[in-house]
Parts: sequence; C-alpha cells; structure tokens
Amino acid sequence: MLVLGNSLGTTDAVWAQQVPAFSEHFRVLGYDLPGHGGSPAPPGPCTVAGLGALVLALLDSHGIERAAYCGISLGGMIGMWLAAHHPERITTLGLVCTSAYLPPADGWRARAEQVRSAGLAPIAPAIIGRWFTAAYAARHQAVIETFTSGLVATDPAGYAGCCEAIAAMDLRPDLAAVTAPALVIAGADDPATPPDHGAAIARGIPGASLQVIPDAAHLATVSHPAVVTSALLRHLRGPASH
Repeated sequence: MLVLGNSLGTTDAVWAQQVPAFSEHFRVLGYDLPGHGGSPAPPGPCTVAGLGALVLALLDSHGIERAAYCGISLGGMIGMWLAAHHPERITTLGLVCTSAYLPPADGWRARAEQVRSAGLAPIAPAIIGRWFTAAYAARHQAVIETFTSGLVATDPAGYAGCCEAIAAMDLRPDLAAVTAPALVIAGADDPATPPDHGAAIARGIPGASLQVIPDAAHLATVSHPAVVTSALLRHLRGPASH
C-alpha cells in the first residue's frame, strides 16, 4: 500500500503522472487536504498533527495497518509527522519539495488572513511562480492554466487553515525519531522549499538520502515526472519496503 499526500493548494493532479507507474507495484491511496478537492473545509486552524490524525483515520477506515508514504510539500510534512509519531504505520518515506520548518510564521498567518478575506485569485500568480520555473511555464501553458484553476477553486477556509498548520510547524526535533527508510527530493530552483531545506531533513533523519533535481521548482512531480517517478520507485521497491 502506498499513500500519496498533496501540497497546499493542489489536488491529486499533483501526482497524476506518477500514479500509473506506482499502481503497477502498489495499491495507491490518495487523500485531499481539508478544503481541497472533495474534502470539506476545516472549522478553524489546522495543525500538522491534526492533519496526520486524519490520515491515520483514513488508513483505519480502509483496514490498513502499514503503508509506504510519499508526500509533496505539506503532504511531506504530514508524512514526517506520521513517520516520527507512528513509526509502526509507515514502512517507507518519500519526501518531495518539503521542509521540516518553514518560517516566518507571521507570513503564513498573514497569507491565511488575506485568503479568508479575498480568496485565492489575488495571490495565485505569485504562488504559480513558485510552483514552476519561468522556462517551464513558457513551454507548458495548459499545465499552468490547469493548476491555476485548481488553486483558485480551493476553499479559502481550507487553504487558510493549512497555512496556519505550516505557521505552527517545527518538525526538526521529530526527525531523529523517523525509522522508515527516507528519500528526500528537492528542486534545485525551488523558492518555496529550497534545496537546503531538503538537505536539513536528510541530515536529521537517520540514514536518509537526498536527490536534487536540476531546473525544478516546487511542483517537481509535475514538471519533472520521469525523474521523480524513477527515484521514488527505486526507493519504494528497496528491500525495506517489502
């Protein structure tokens, strides 16, 4: 079993290019963050621990005791929390374009307040600019339009609640408790979670490895699907995943 966690402001479209290859080797289970895709918005601020608890409840509802987990951005943050606090549930961990600590907290809280009052359309261009390099965007306008539409359609309350989860997050003390074999993938040109954030995770998790993808911004699963898919499959199918 393989669980896939999405990034803030996206749906399962962020993993769409990986799912066919993953499905050849695993049962694949995805989920939406609160207020994203088909998931209801939260009643208030979220925490990474609370989001992790929702994933555990999903696994329980499917009768899944143990699973591999791959997450991008906020999905990766949730994966780190799960692997540290419930190591018996996570067999293998893939972390893509993510961070264990992403200050400044005031910036995330200000973004949450802005989104609650004005929605996502005003900030969508700036967010898309972090998700994809300018060169990629120029060559793939249809992809940019699809992900912009998905971002703007996100429930503002859900997006804001997840921003507050990131504001309150500091997973650095948890990393040493992760026992699942971990692969960290970073985008060389990711302004949201730069490569040094991935390197810090890889240093903190015992035995973790790091791969940096050239010319990749934040949504590397979308812009560099073959590289990400190959790296994650090699990791997931290693001896420790069976």
